Amino acid sequence: MLRFSESVSFDHRLALFDIQGSQAHAAMLAHVGLITRREREAIHRGLEAILGEVRKGKFKWSQQLEDVHMNIEQALTKRVPAAAKLHTARSRNDQVATDMRLYFKAACAEIIASLQAAQRAILAVVKKDGSVLLPGYTHLQRAQPVYLAHHFFAYLEMFERDAARFAVVADHANWCPLGSGAIAGTTLPIDREYTAELLSFVDAQGRPRVTQNSMDAVSDRDLYIEFASACALVGVHFSRLAEDLILWSSQEFKFIELPDAFCTGSSLMPQKKNPDSLELLRGKSARLQGNLHTLLTLVKGLPLTYNRDLQEDKPPVFDSHDQTVLCLAVLAGTVTGLKMHRAKCAAAVADPALLATDLADYLVRRGVAFRAAHHAVGAVVKLAEKQGVPLNRLTNAEVKGIHPALGSDWTSAFDLTAAMARRKGTGMPSPPQIARQFKRWQKLLG
Repeated sequence: MLRFSESVSFDHRLALFDIQGSQAHAAMLAHVGLITRREREAIHRGLEAILGEVRKGKFKWSQQLEDVHMNIEQALTKRVPAAAKLHTARSRNDQVATDMRLYFKAACAEIIASLQAAQRAILAVVKKDGSVLLPGYTHLQRAQPVYLAHHFFAYLEMFERDAARFAVVADHANWCPLGSGAIAGTTLPIDREYTAELLSFVDAQGRPRVTQNSMDAVSDRDLYIEFASACALVGVHFSRLAEDLILWSSQEFKFIELPDAFCTGSSLMPQKKNPDSLELLRGKSARLQGNLHTLLTLVKGLPLTYNRDLQEDKPPVFDSHDQTVLCLAVLAGTVTGLKMHRAKCAAAVADPALLATDLADYLVRRGVAFRAAHHAVGAVVKLAEKQGVPLNRLTNAEVKGIHPALGSDWTSAFDLTAAMARRKGTGMPSPPQIARQFKRWQKLLG
């Protein structure tokens, strides 16, 4: 049963937050007169000593003491007799809730920093190779030409939304549950707002933020689910980028060369260079989604308030945190080392079919309704396919027979430079817009 019910094997990583919470709680107890100033100081010194041992890896964790809270409390009580008073007006229920809220604020800050590091790595590639043109794809079929910068900026947008989500999670975590007790608070004269201020559970104006319902405070697991959800969505985004890079590095595309340090060879085929880091990023994405599902299933049938089931809420959260940080670091490293095969990109983007829509726009500028223009260009495409020639190699007479608005300058629609320059609206891939977005991202990412 000890092996079955212990949690110290994984919740010992909360030691810093548990000690911070205990120090604030002791300060509050002294503030309201439930312990003396001397007792508070002795408790603080004892906790600092334990924290030092934890950081040096010298603290001995005991499975028999079940969790991080009891391990620290028992060690402290042996050294500081006054520590027997530390648990006054406190339950492990509101204690762990406080620890985890402190943890979530720190974890969100770390992931936001990791997201920004990955964004900076992408932006560095854009600075070096952003002017490379390559086909953009829909349905994995060649669609329209885009600059590499525009393609990568799409992922910067995704990661920026991810960072905003973690900022929201951190804000939701920024409410102090300490003082909620096991379920219904305490009859003792505690000062929850004082504790909240000590632990920096404050709003932008420095006013304390404390949870408003003791039952909800000890049983709420929304934060865990929101955090895991944000991690899962980051995983979706880096998995999509990984898939793009896997395709681009294949012999069929060969737009890029991946760095050797993030690839391996085959155990059998000597010619192989496998995109291991990217494939693992796809796999880790599934793991992050699984952690989210675990938490949703864990909580869905629980009555108020605390139930021991909730001990199982931490492993998926810790795993999501660790894997997200690791994956973003690997993504940044992989992107930093990739090399563009410019000639391959240029050959692919030279396909005139990529500018078929531009030919339809040419007709629209000549007063043709778009649906009619779309139909006419479709007929031009069909004729080119029938004759086995590139779209822009048909004769003027042939295309004039399809639609009279196709003048002698109809092939001007296939001028790639002019086509990109015409995409000058906000969010489009013209060179001025690319430059504008690059400056925006430089400013956002410092």
